Parts: sequence; structure tokens; C-alpha cells
Amino acid sequence: MILGLDVSTSITGATILDKDGKMIYNELWDTRNKNKFPTVIDKAKLIQEQLQNIKNVMQITPSHIYIEEPFTFFNSGGSSARTMATLQRFNGIVSWICADVFGLLPELIMATTARKTVGVKTQKGVKAKETSFNFVLANEPNFIVEYTKHGNPKPGMMDKSDSWIIAKAGYILCNQKN
Repeated sequence: MILGLDVSTSITGATILDKDGKMIYNELWDTRNKNKFPTVIDKAKLIQEQLQNIKNVMQITPSHIYIEEPFTFFNSGGSSARTMATLQRFNGIVSWICADVFGLLPELIMATTARKTVGVKTQKGVKAKETSFNFVLANEPNFIVEYTKHGNPKPGMMDKSDSWIIAKAGYILCNQKN
């Protein structure tokens, strides 16, 4: 089983694929509420609870864990150094939690590598996140999307789809190694 995570300090997407690559879990873990999750540690505790729930309640222990590697370079209109540093720190905390809960070191995979591995083709001028989302909609019949009253995907839906891309890429990479 493969666990794929799209880690963020606001909404983390999580997907589990079984040994045949079939999606058996796809959720979002929302930590945007600053009153409920005032610090990075509070956010990490929720992630830890969710991962322990996967292991203890659902009785799932993945054979591999893949986490989307956070950005390490600047681009115009992108994140500030402070935001990038916070995300790197949070990503490290979540990686440690995965190792602690499952006894596995997660593998980091760049979003571009994951999309390429899965077969997502992004056209110039089109946002890669949007293309990935549409790819998951077209290729995963069990992917559930919630929409706003205006017909837009609700917050977190892109994170759920990104975690599927990470998990699917991990599944493909594991099969290529064997």
C-alpha cells in the first residue's frame, strides 16, 4: 500500500492506494482555523492523529510513503522566504511523524516529477494544479469532489487530487523498481 501526502500548513491531502493501485482512501485534513490550530505544532498534532487513525482504526500500514517535496526556489509571485521556511519545517515534522507512526521514512517527490510519472501533460499557460485536478477527475472514478454554490471546487479538493498524483507516482515508481 502506498500513502501519498500533499503537505501544507493550511490543508493537507492524503491518499492511500492498495497493492493494485486502487484508491482506498482520499481525504483532506483542514488546519486553517487559527483558533483551533494556532501553531505549527497544533497542526502537526492533527496530522499525527489522522495518521494514527489510519494505522490503528483502519488497520492500514503502508509499504511506502511519498510526500510532495516543498518548493526550494523562488519564482515571481510565489511564496516568500518565510512561507517557504515554514513549509519546509512543517514538511520535516510530518515526515518525522510518518516515520514514528509507521516506522517508514517517507520519500520526497517533486510535484513536476510526480505529474510526469503519472502522465499529466501540462500545456503552456495552463496552471499545473488545475491540469492535475482535471486528470484525477478523468482517471479516478472514486475521486469525490465537493463544489461551492458557484460551481467551483471547494477548498482542499486540489490538495486531495495532488495527494492522489503523489500516491499514484509512488505506486508507479515502486512497480518500476520491482
